[in-house]
Amino acid sequence: MSRSQNPAVRGFILDNVREHPTDIVSFTVAEFGMGRASINRYLRRLIEDGLLDAIGNTKARRYSLKKLVDETFLIEDITRSTSEDTVWRYRVLPFLGSVPQNIIDICHYGFTEIFNNVIDHSVSDSASISIHMTVATTEIIVADYGVGVFKKIQDNFDLPDARSALLELSKGKLTSDRENHAGEGIFLTSRMFDEFNILSFDLFFTRTRTDDADWLIETGDADEGHSGTFVRMTISNNANWSTKDVFSEYIGDSTGFRKTHVPIKLGKYPGEQLVSRSQAKRVLARFDEFSEVNLDFEGIDTIGQAFADEIFRVFKNNHPNIELLTLNANEAVQKMISHVTFQQPEA
Repeated sequence: MSRSQNPAVRGFILDNVREHPTDIVSFTVAEFGMGRASINRYLRRLIEDGLLDAIGNTKARRYSLKKLVDETFLIEDITRSTSEDTVWRYRVLPFLGSVPQNIIDICHYGFTEIFNNVIDHSVSDSASISIHMTVATTEIIVADYGVGVFKKIQDNFDLPDARSALLELSKGKLTSDRENHAGEGIFLTSRMFDEFNILSFDLFFTRTRTDDADWLIETGDADEGHSGTFVRMTISNNANWSTKDVFSEYIGDSTGFRKTHVPIKLGKYPGEQLVSRSQAKRVLARFDEFSEVNLDFEGIDTIGQAFADEIFRVFKNNHPNIELLTLNANEAVQKMISHVTFQQPEA
């Protein structure tokens, strides 16, 4: 790298080019107050150094991080005796190079948890693994061709549909094999990576660490989804957290998995409002397994009196030792919560 180039500018470009592939020049100019010609010199050097790709002419040029690792391979003949650690150690880890140890540890935890689910639950005898790395990010993809994670949970717990399965999965501590699994793996993994995605048939679930948000997208057509389960985990190579930090946030010193985060919008069906006690009871399922529940109302405009009453008065009165916390509640939602909290019990 030329000594005349500021590492802070180079780092800014590499950190932001994914979100600004076509306007990274003007975006960097605004940040540092430098001329466009100077920023273009940075971009040319980053291309020469093998860190960026560029396509298109000057006015429509699009920049992207160059893939330093781009590997996909198939693991076949998967049985219950297959070892996820062996696959990690000899097939995945060698590609991760010199990323910091905390990133290695997070990828180790996430990959082995997800691949163990393939071995134990997917009923798939093969799985595809992809590793994509740039100077800024590490991405691991595990795709199997089995029954599908949401369908599997729906059937095992006799739930009405796959959406209900996703709601329960998002809470954590969900397992059909309590003797061999704690049901914590996907919950904790989804909180270690910058972005965590699951696609199974027509349901696509994504969680981002930056805004602590969960999103559900329905394609409406199972044939357009992934037959089986597709999991993508992406993390910044500059991430400053560790597996220990995530464990400390959600797992108590001696009481085990104590805290959960529940996106209320996962309990809402298209075209519905959250108004009934039965809807509330579906959200409340298994809350008694936790000592702290964070109810995230992101994306919820309003809730009904019965829905709020069932959670914040009836459930709370019956479970005084469980702490219910609200996140991202707008004024209307908070007003209804306050209303049922301070009202007298129903006659």
